[in-house]
Parts: sequence; structure tokens; C-alpha cells
Amino acid sequence: MESGGEKRRALIAMSGGVDSSVSAWLMHQAGYDCAGARMRLFKTAEPDGRSDEDEAADAARRMGMPFTVLDYSALFREQVIDAFQRAYERGLTPNPCVDCNRGLKFGAMLDYARREGFDCLATGHYARVSRDEASGRWQLRKALDTAKDQSYVLYMLRQEQLERICFPLGVQTKEQTRRIAESFGLLNARKRDSQDICFIPDGDYAAFLERLRGEAYPAGDFVSLEGGVVGRHKGAVRYTLGQRRGLELPMGERIYVCAKDMERNTVTVGPESALYRRELLAGGVNWLSVPEPTGPLRVTARTRYRQTERAATVWPMPGERLRLVFDEPQRAITAGQAVVLYDGDLVLAGGTILPEGSE
Repeated sequence: MESGGEKRRALIAMSGGVDSSVSAWLMHQAGYDCAGARMRLFKTAEPDGRSDEDEAADAARRMGMPFTVLDYSALFREQVIDAFQRAYERGLTPNPCVDCNRGLKFGAMLDYARREGFDCLATGHYARVSRDEASGRWQLRKALDTAKDQSYVLYMLRQEQLERICFPLGVQTKEQTRRIAESFGLLNARKRDSQDICFIPDGDYAAFLERLRGEAYPAGDFVSLEGGVVGRHKGAVRYTLGQRRGLELPMGERIYVCAKDMERNTVTVGPESALYRRELLAGGVNWLSVPEPTGPLRVTARTRYRQTERAATVWPMPGERLRLVFDEPQRAITAGQAVVLYDGDLVLAGGTILPEGSE
């Protein structure tokens, strides 16, 4: 880990959770000269008076590491929260973790690490980075613990970023991570993993959007697949493709959200069979572990974070787009979510699913 008699320097992205804290410990044990940094993104009220920022500072202090807070609240509002609101109001279902990773953690924070002379940025993600010696290309791979794998939200990483990123947890399980935290007395060793969008801890994204907007979204019509009005909804942003709960429509059978028309302010409902399709278009595509192919390619693909990949064929298209056809129909392929392509544990590419009918 040393070059010319000097230790390599690592900046550790510390969220206050157990994963990033153990990443710091592992990088220190590997011989790096480490410093911790936490992104300040928004204000939160902590019921016990102890914040994630306090947890991160405590972990850094226990390891004898310098610690700093980077105030990215304005950037977070612009690149994540505002983008989240715009997407929902266009009828999409966005993934804010992807936008945060792209613009902040591996954007602004990695730029800070470069400016301050750090050799790499280490985070608590469960994924792996390797280098293909034959091509000289950096590659992103799934974590060995597939139950914790986070490669799906990292597809946007580019070669110059992969070269400077470390994922120390990619080769171990979450239980191993917790045991390491307990071994050196971290207070957050058994802290529960976050399950919700970080800036909407109660999970009520519709109420959050209405607070941003300053007023409620207008009610509108639920319509059948045939176009007939079957009820009234409470604002189209409140409904996502494939949703069944909360529709409150006495139609005598299980029905699901099948589509939304934001201009007409309608939500189309129908049977579950109407949710299945084989084909999608994606934009903003990033080919990261391999160069963009010149023709069709057999892959496995995932259209949701916690989903098993399914076999498909992909055709690259001009303008950072691709067309993908699954071998079998898939349920609720949702515009705004990511589609990520794999070859075994290797992440090939990813992009944002476009609405049906996009050209």
C-alpha cells in the first residue's frame, strides 16, 4: 500500500452507519492513511438527540482519523430532490440513490478527494471493482454476498471513477461486517439498515412532494383499460405501476395500476395480466465494464433493485440508448427505474427505463 515510502491516502465516505464505519477500519488495516468525510445533505430531527453525523464523527475518532463534513445540501436539493419531484410529476418512478451516487458521492465527493490529494475514495457499498489485465479496463462486479449486492445503483460509474474507488465490503457478508464493528466497540454495530429514501424517512413520498409543491395534487379519474371511468383517485403521483393496495375500487376482482397519464390526470387500472411485457427502451446508458457492443448481445437484466436478473437480448442504439427484449414477459417494467445488464457477476451497462412509446 506504500509508494516511494509514503502511505497511500484514502478518503472514507462515512454515513454514520455500520457499513461505512467498517469500511474505514478495513482500509486502515490495509495500510492506508485514512480520513473520514460525511456529506451533509439535509436537516433531520433525531428523536434520541444523536445524529448520523455524530455516529460518523464518533467512528472516525475511535480510529484516530481526521473527520470533516462536506455541505452538499444545495447540490442535493438541485440534483436529487428537484429531479425526484420533476420525475414524479412526469409520471415516472425515479431512483434517487442513482442520482445521488452520480452527482454527489462519486461526483462532488470524489472530486474533493482528488483535489485534496487522496488516492482513492472508499465507501460502504457491497460491490467489487477489479481490473481486466488483458484490456486494461476497470470493471464493476456484484458483491460476493448477493443478498446485500448494491451493484444495481452503481451502474453509472465510469472508468476514471472506478480507477479511484474502493469497496472494502464487497468480499464479505453483512454479518461479518457487524462482527468487525462489535470487535472494536462501535456504537452502531447493530444499527438497523435504512429501508426508505433517506430524505423521506416515513416513506410517504406523496406527502413530501405536496409539501415541496405547497398544495395538494388534484384528484382525477381512475379509468379501465377500455377507457371507462371506474372511480376517483387522490392525485396521480400517489400511484405507481403494479400497485394494488390503497386503490379502494370495488370492482369485484384484484386490480392494479397499469398506467398513468399525467396530462389527463388519469390512472389506468386493470388485472395483473396487463402488467406484463417483454420489451423496453432505456436512455442515458453507460457501458462501464465493457465497451459498447456493435450488435445484439445476450445478457441478463434487472429492472428493480431487489430482483433476480432475467435472460434478455439487448441492441445498442444511437444517443446513449438501448432496446432490450426479455425472453419471458416481466411484471411492471417501470419508466424512471434503472435497467442494469449483467454477464454473471459482471456489470455490463445500465440506463433509465423510458416511457412506453418513446422513440
